Amino acid sequence: MKNPIRASLITVDQARAMLKDQRDQRSEPFPSLARSGQYILPDYRLTRKREAFKIRRHTFLKKHFRSYVAFDSDNGQTLWIHNFSSLSEACFWLNTGLKPNDTDSTSSYQEWKTKHLDEIEELKAQLRAQHKDLHKTVAEPAKKKAKPTTVAAVQKVKHPKK
Repeated sequence: MKNPIRASLITVDQARAMLKDQRDQRSEPFPSLARSGQYILPDYRLTRKREAFKIRRHTFLKKHFRSYVAFDSDNGQTLWIHNFSSLSEACFWLNTGLKPNDTDSTSSYQEWKTKHLDEIEELKAQLRAQHKDLHKTVAEPAKKKAKPTTVAAVQKVKHPKK
């Protein structure tokens, strides 16, 4: 395979740390990011809000099921971020630099997807394992705190009309 997918899955805390690092070094002439590489944040969406006469732009991560944010900071100085609706589209952008509907390439998104099907399935398996681990850690404390519930009879009281 010519270009293997080098993207790895990250957590929301790691993604927020990357955004904070980029924001802190915004005014430096040659920024040096703490983490360089290609990352995918699952189940989140990037939103931007402009305030103060559209001078300052604020970036937020918002929980959104089956949505992916791709982070590309391979050069160590610039952090490129995009939202995608599927994991394979995010991997395509990280691998080629093109979005799925771009047509200025010799190969299309569908051809690329068939070539890298095994790697995409491997990332999906990692994502499933990550979700199972998350659900196990959330379910365990809930089971410990669960108490048997009893239903008490509620009597309705009629109030006199005035």
